[in-house]
Order: sequence, then structure tokens, then C-alpha cells
Amino acid sequence: MPLTAGIIGLPNVGKSTLFNALCATEALAANYPFTTVEANVGTVVVPDERLHTLENIVNPKKTVPTTYEFTDIAGLVKDAHKGEGLGNRFLAAIRDVDALIHVVRCFNDSNVSHVEGDVNVVRDVEIIESELMLADLEVIENRLPKIEKKARLKVDKTVTKEYDVLTTVREALKEGRPVRTISLTAFEKALLKPYGLITDKPVLYIANVDESMLPEGADCIHCKQLETYAKRQGAKVLALSAKLEAEFIELDDEDQAEALAMYDIEKTGRERLIQATYALLGLRTFFTTESDELKAWTFIEGMTAPECAGKIHTDFERGFIRAEVVDVETLKTIGSLAKAKELGKMRSEGKGYVMQDGDVVLFRFNV
Repeated sequence: MPLTAGIIGLPNVGKSTLFNALCATEALAANYPFTTVEANVGTVVVPDERLHTLENIVNPKKTVPTTYEFTDIAGLVKDAHKGEGLGNRFLAAIRDVDALIHVVRCFNDSNVSHVEGDVNVVRDVEIIESELMLADLEVIENRLPKIEKKARLKVDKTVTKEYDVLTTVREALKEGRPVRTISLTAFEKALLKPYGLITDKPVLYIANVDESMLPEGADCIHCKQLETYAKRQGAKVLALSAKLEAEFIELDDEDQAEALAMYDIEKTGRERLIQATYALLGLRTFFTTESDELKAWTFIEGMTAPECAGKIHTDFERGFIRAEVVDVETLKTIGSLAKAKELGKMRSEGKGYVMQDGDVVLFRFNV
């Protein structure tokens, strides 16, 4: 399954406008709550200039970039965990994503209603965070009584540990601390994974600003408040104008370049957001060039060569012999794969090799 980021926030903060700009689709965006009822899903290509570099070197018949899915989830309101505003349906959709893109309104506009009456960044973010934590708390409190007796008898060490971890998380949630901020071991995180806890997912905050506040929302007091809040969670903030991004996608490359220069922006918010989301999950890219096809593959930082081979086909991982590897920058300097092999720049790596971002690889396997 492709990795997915869920776009969340209060109603009327610009979620659907941003989604449309990201995915070049036409999800309904209007000035009233619950415009989005069913979650909209769109696939985007992850921008990667290295693909163009490799195209010029290997001249493939076909190039396949790596992709990412964005899900536009309807606006949450107070008491969503109780089902308010179709909250149960929306929360279920959030549980299925890998990362959260929390859009926060950082602009004032009397023509766009605010569900709470005015813009207050901390209050607005905390409404969403509180609902997500309450939803997670409900999941945990439903589970604890079912394993309490077995855990206290200590007949199953795993169940006992699960009970202890859930108890720790429950107390943290009651204190208003999302799961992602709790210090947990890898084993403890694995025990929590089946529960799909929403606040355990990594989050990126989007400061949706007026175009006059670009670049980076430097003079926006709302952005500064959001950055302070995000810093406490170890999260990052990306400032962009969803309205402007929607206009950018209507322009050809030349006009878009002129518009970016006018706002003193190097890249569109769309491109920056896709790349930031990709990085949020610790995702990296390796490339293959077999059968006249240049293809980008997504892997998680720290994966070994056999694990990455398994991304292509399970047989590749099972029968892994070695990986022949050269990085894009070296290949760019040398000019061809044949020359890289001739000069000994194509390394032979074994099962313990940890794949690096930008590796161009040929997997050798036997099944």
C-alpha cells in the first residue's frame, strides 16, 4: 500500500483548497462546515531532481517516480470523539493514515467564516489535539479491562508489558500529552502499533497564511504562535498560502516561475509540502535502471539492502546475494553505469548494507 498523509484541521481552514492544489483535483471547497463528508484521496509524485539527472545518463524508455497519497479529511469540531459533526467517521479515516498534516488558519478574512468565531491559533490547534487524544483515550480504556486480570496474574509477560504501556499512555493522554511525545522503547511502540493511535502519528503543522505574509510567514504573529506550540511537540511548521497554491497550479511553468519570483519563493508550497511529508516519516529513495526502466523506490531510513530488494519483489529479498551500488552524485560525475563499473565505483554490498538515499542499485539474487 502507498504511504498516506491525512490533511486535518478545523472546518474552513483551507484543507480542501490545499488538497486540490496538491493533487490537482477538484474536491469541494466552500465557506461552510463539513463541505468534505467523505475523505478525498489523491496521489502525488514526489519531486526529485535526481530522476532527471539519471534520465540523462541512462536514457530509459520509461521513468517511474515514487508517489505519495494525501487524504483530505473533513473538519473536526469539539466533541468529534463523541460523534459530533460526523466525528466518528472522520476519526476512523484518520486512523488509516501514516502521518498527519494539520492545517491551521493563520489569516484573517471576514469573508471566510471561522467555526469558533475568530482566529486563535493555540485554541484552534488544541481543539483538534484534544479530540484526537480523547479518541485515543477511549480506545485504551476499552482495552485495559479486557487484559487487566491476565496482566496482573503475570502469566504472559507480553500482556503484562502491554498493560503497563497502555496504562502509561493513558495517564499521559489524561495530562494532555499526545502519544508521539512520550518516550517509549521500540518494543513498547510495537505493542501500541495495532491500536492505530492517532496521536502516535508524526505531525507537520501547516500555517495557512495570507499571500502578503510570504515567504515563510515571517511577519505573521499567528505563525510565531504556531511555531512555539509545535516546538513543544518536537514538530515543524511549514508556512504557505493554500489560496495562492491553488492559483499556481493553473499556470504554465514560465508563468509559475515569474509568480514565485514575485513572492520571493524558491519552490511552490506544494513541492515543499510533498518533500516535507516524505521526510516526516523518515522516507528515502533508491533507484533501479533495469529493463530500460528507470524507477524510484521508497524505503524507510535504516533499511538493509535485502529489505529494500523486497520492495521490488519478495523473491529478491528471499534469494538476496548482493547489491551492486553507486550513488547518484558519483554517477553524475562519471557519466555512465558502464564507466562506473570500469572504474570500480560500483560497489558490491552484502546483506548487512544499510541503503542510503540516492543509491542506484542492481540486486543480484537467486531463488
